[in-house]
Amino acid sequence: MLVLGIDPGIAITGYGLVTVDPAGSPALVSFGVIDSTAVSSTPSRLLFLYEHLREILAEYQPTHAAMEKIFFQKNLKTVSAVSEARGVISLCLEQGRLPLAEYTPNEVKLSVTSYGNAHKPQVQEMVRILLNMDAIPKPDDAADALAVALCHIGYLNFSSSAADKGEA
Repeated sequence: MLVLGIDPGIAITGYGLVTVDPAGSPALVSFGVIDSTAVSSTPSRLLFLYEHLREILAEYQPTHAAMEKIFFQKNLKTVSAVSEARGVISLCLEQGRLPLAEYTPNEVKLSVTSYGNAHKPQVQEMVRILLNMDAIPKPDDAADALAVALCHIGYLNFSSSAADKGEA
Protein backbone atom coordinates (compact mmCIF):
# COMPACT_ATOMS: atom_id res chain seq x y z
CA MET A 1 0.00 0.00 0.00
CA LEU A 2 1.35 3.40 -1.02
CA VAL A 3 -0.73 6.40 0.04
CA LEU A 4 -0.50 9.81 -1.59
CA GLY A 5 -1.53 12.60 0.76
CA ILE A 6 -2.40 15.97 -0.77
CA ASP A 7 -2.73 19.44 0.74
CA PRO A 8 -4.41 21.33 -2.12
CA GLY A 9 -3.64 24.91 -3.08
CA ILE A 10 -3.74 27.07 -6.17
CA ALA A 11 -0.18 28.36 -5.74
CA ILE A 12 1.37 25.56 -3.68
CA THR A 13 0.06 22.02 -3.39
CA GLY A 14 1.79 19.76 -0.91
CA TYR A 15 2.19 16.06 -1.50
CA GLY A 16 3.47 13.21 0.63
CA LEU A 17 3.88 9.54 -0.10
CA VAL A 18 3.79 7.08 2.77
CA THR A 19 3.82 3.30 2.80
CA VAL A 20 3.57 0.74 5.59
CA ASP A 21 6.65 -1.33 6.41
CA PRO A 22 6.49 -5.08 7.16
CA ALA A 23 6.18 -4.35 10.89
CA GLY A 24 3.06 -2.27 10.21
CA SER A 25 4.65 1.12 10.83
CA PRO A 26 4.29 4.03 8.42
CA ALA A 27 7.39 4.70 6.33
CA LEU A 28 8.26 7.82 4.37
CA VAL A 29 8.68 7.43 0.62
CA SER A 30 8.78 11.03 -0.64
CA PHE A 31 7.32 14.50 -0.10
CA GLY A 32 7.42 17.94 -1.62
CA VAL A 33 5.32 20.64 -3.22
CA ILE A 34 4.01 21.54 -6.62
CA ASP A 35 4.82 25.26 -6.68
CA SER A 36 3.11 27.29 -9.38
CA THR A 37 3.83 30.72 -7.88
CA ALA A 38 5.96 31.64 -10.92
CA VAL A 39 2.96 31.02 -13.20
CA SER A 40 0.76 34.06 -13.63
CA SER A 41 -2.80 33.10 -14.59
CA THR A 42 -5.13 30.75 -12.75
CA PRO A 43 -5.76 28.54 -15.81
CA SER A 44 -1.99 28.22 -16.33
CA ARG A 45 -1.53 27.32 -12.66
CA LEU A 46 -4.21 24.65 -12.92
CA LEU A 47 -2.52 23.16 -15.99
CA PHE A 48 0.86 23.28 -14.18
CA LEU A 49 -0.70 21.45 -11.20
CA TYR A 50 -2.30 18.86 -13.48
CA GLU A 51 0.91 18.11 -15.38
CA HIS A 52 3.08 17.85 -12.27
CA LEU A 53 0.60 15.70 -10.36
CA ARG A 54 0.38 13.35 -13.35
CA GLU A 55 4.20 13.03 -13.23
CA ILE A 56 4.10 12.15 -9.52
CA LEU A 57 1.38 9.56 -10.13
CA ALA A 58 3.36 8.00 -12.99
CA GLU A 59 6.61 7.93 -11.03
CA TYR A 60 5.31 6.50 -7.73
CA GLN A 61 2.09 4.73 -8.75
CA PRO A 62 0.32 5.07 -5.39
CA THR A 63 -2.53 2.71 -4.56
CA HIS A 64 -4.55 5.18 -2.45
CA ALA A 65 -4.95 8.94 -2.26
CA ALA A 66 -6.27 11.27 0.39
CA MET A 67 -6.84 15.01 0.23
CA GLU A 68 -7.61 17.65 2.80
CA LYS A 69 -11.11 19.13 2.52
CA ILE A 70 -11.72 22.85 2.50
CA PHE A 71 -13.14 23.32 5.96
CA PHE A 72 -13.55 27.06 6.40
CA GLN A 73 -12.14 30.10 4.70
CA LYS A 74 -13.00 33.75 5.29
CA ASN A 75 -11.71 34.80 1.87
CA LEU A 76 -14.18 33.74 -0.85
CA LYS A 77 -11.56 34.28 -3.57
CA THR A 78 -9.20 31.82 -1.83
CA VAL A 79 -11.97 29.23 -1.42
CA SER A 80 -12.82 29.49 -5.11
CA ALA A 81 -9.20 29.08 -6.25
CA VAL A 82 -8.53 26.16 -3.90
CA SER A 83 -11.77 24.54 -5.07
CA GLU A 84 -10.54 24.78 -8.65
CA ALA A 85 -7.25 23.14 -7.64
CA ARG A 86 -9.17 20.39 -5.83
CA GLY A 87 -11.16 19.79 -9.01
CA VAL A 88 -7.98 19.38 -11.06
CA ILE A 89 -6.53 17.04 -8.43
CA SER A 90 -9.73 14.98 -8.35
CA LEU A 91 -9.68 14.74 -12.15
CA CYS A 92 -6.06 13.51 -12.14
CA LEU A 93 -6.79 10.89 -9.52
CA GLU A 94 -9.94 9.71 -11.29
CA GLN A 95 -8.07 9.41 -14.58
CA GLY A 96 -5.53 7.24 -12.79
CA ARG A 97 -8.36 5.16 -11.26
CA LEU A 98 -7.00 6.04 -7.83
CA PRO A 99 -9.51 5.92 -4.96
CA LEU A 100 -9.74 9.26 -3.15
CA ALA A 101 -10.58 9.83 0.51
CA GLU A 102 -11.12 13.30 1.93
CA TYR A 103 -10.60 14.50 5.49
CA THR A 104 -11.22 17.77 7.29
CA PRO A 105 -8.26 19.48 8.95
CA ASN A 106 -9.67 18.49 12.37
CA GLU A 107 -9.94 14.83 11.33
CA VAL A 108 -6.30 14.89 10.22
CA LYS A 109 -5.19 16.55 13.46
CA LEU A 110 -7.17 14.06 15.54
CA SER A 111 -5.71 11.11 13.66
CA VAL A 112 -2.10 12.27 13.87
CA THR A 113 -2.00 13.88 17.34
CA SER A 114 -5.09 12.43 19.07
CA TYR A 115 -6.32 16.02 19.50
CA GLY A 116 -8.58 17.58 16.86
CA ASN A 117 -7.61 21.14 17.78
CA ALA A 118 -3.84 20.60 17.74
CA HIS A 119 -1.73 23.46 16.48
CA LYS A 120 0.37 23.17 13.32
CA PRO A 121 3.71 22.71 15.19
CA GLN A 122 2.21 19.80 17.16
CA VAL A 123 1.02 18.10 13.97
CA GLN A 124 4.38 18.65 12.28
CA GLU A 125 6.26 17.18 15.23
CA MET A 126 4.03 14.09 15.26
CA VAL A 127 4.58 13.66 11.51
CA ARG A 128 8.32 13.81 12.16
CA ILE A 129 8.07 11.24 14.96
CA LEU A 130 5.69 8.85 13.17
CA LEU A 131 7.84 8.85 10.02
CA ASN A 132 11.12 8.66 11.95
CA MET A 133 12.47 11.83 10.35
CA ASP A 134 15.44 13.81 11.60
CA ALA A 135 13.66 17.15 11.13
CA ILE A 136 10.15 18.46 10.63
CA PRO A 137 9.33 18.24 6.92
CA LYS A 138 9.36 21.58 5.10
CA PRO A 139 7.59 23.44 3.68
CA ASP A 140 4.40 23.38 5.74
CA ASP A 141 2.30 22.26 2.77
CA ALA A 142 4.38 19.08 2.42
CA ALA A 143 4.14 18.38 6.16
CA ASP A 144 0.36 18.81 5.95
CA ALA A 145 0.20 16.39 3.01
CA LEU A 146 2.17 13.79 4.97
CA ALA A 147 -0.29 14.22 7.86
CA VAL A 148 -3.17 13.58 5.45
CA ALA A 149 -1.45 10.40 4.21
CA LEU A 150 -0.91 9.23 7.81
CA CYS A 151 -4.56 9.94 8.60
CA HIS A 152 -5.67 7.80 5.68
CA ILE A 153 -3.35 4.95 6.65
CA GLY A 154 -4.91 5.03 10.11
CA TYR A 155 -8.37 4.90 8.57
CA LEU A 156 -7.42 2.00 6.28
CA ASN A 157 -5.87 0.09 9.19
CA PHE A 158 -8.98 0.66 11.32
CA SER A 159 -11.30 -0.40 8.50
CA SER A 160 -9.24 -3.52 7.84
CA SER A 161 -9.18 -4.44 11.52
CA ALA A 162 -12.94 -3.93 11.87
CA ALA A 163 -13.57 -6.04 8.75
CA ASP A 164 -11.36 -8.82 10.16
CA LYS A 165 -13.51 -8.80 13.29
CA GLY A 166 -16.74 -8.81 11.26
CA GLU A 167 -17.67 -5.31 12.44
CA ALA A 168 -17.63 -3.57 9.05
